[in-house]
Amino acid sequence: MTLETDVHVGAHPHHRHGWWWKTLLGGFLLWVVTIIVTIATQNTNLVPTIILIGSFLVPFTVVLFVIERVTGTVSTMQLITAFFVGGVLGVLGASLLESDLRPGAGLYLLVGFVEELVKGVLLVVVGWRVRPKTARQGALLGATVGAGFSAFESAGYAFNAAITTRGIDLSSLLQTEVARAVLSPVGHVLWTAILGAVLFGVAHGRREFRWAWSVLVAYVVVSLLHGLWDSNSTISTLLAFVFTGTPFSAAQNGYVPSSLAGVVTTLYIAGLAVVSVIGVGVLVGVLLHYRRQARRLDARQHAELGAWAGSPPPHPLR
Repeated sequence: MTLETDVHVGAHPHHRHGWWWKTLLGGFLLWVVTIIVTIATQNTNLVPTIILIGSFLVPFTVVLFVIERVTGTVSTMQLITAFFVGGVLGVLGASLLESDLRPGAGLYLLVGFVEELVKGVLLVVVGWRVRPKTARQGALLGATVGAGFSAFESAGYAFNAAITTRGIDLSSLLQTEVARAVLSPVGHVLWTAILGAVLFGVAHGRREFRWAWSVLVAYVVVSLLHGLWDSNSTISTLLAFVFTGTPFSAAQNGYVPSSLAGVVTTLYIAGLAVVSVIGVGVLVGVLLHYRRQARRLDARQHAELGAWAGSPPPHPLR
């Protein structure tokens, strides 16, 4: 196969059309209009629409971002399937595995290991026939699976926030959706992108996946980051008591005193920012590592090919 043919096969019909940011802008406007109409008419039938748009808008935008950048044998339909099927199976699998977990100090850590395992298995299934296998392809596909998981999980949280004993709490619903939408690109999307980058980077130049200890290390790292992310609320609360010198007995029926609310919020945001920066740094480092590794491999292959092409022809038989 010639170089021109390789380029043609790797091309993708949807590259660089900017659909992701156009969809994000248009979807946000639709979400705002739906909220305004719901408030004006008090029509609770529109609440599911608010939940669906608010929960799926940012994750689906991630999928469109991937579609414009993915190459090789990955089709748009495969990515859409990975988003929806991977998302549904992901939350179902995680729910089944987490059903027997008991509250405790290590709960969030266990949840991180369970959810990242489920997403990792789904990523292997989705990416089994993907060519070429590169760290960048793995990061993009991992982001897609993570986005699907995030969308369906966010819809569940939004539903729980909306349903109260007093009826529909629209304010709580909107706060939940905004918070999860803003954080979704540096949550499930980021963790699975890291795992996908390592999983595909190890298999670079091969048709199938292969085992390496770096895959296990990546799984442990993203699970720990996931657990740290989920437990940030508890950590920030404990730190607020420590930093202000407030005794833990000041907690009122398990609730933080109002005097500490601002400190807890500040520490919570700072904690999420720190975990996010660490995650992004890990992803960038992984991609750079496998890019350098791929260049060394390509250079060695070209050198070997050049040496073979420059060898003298065999002597003819006499």
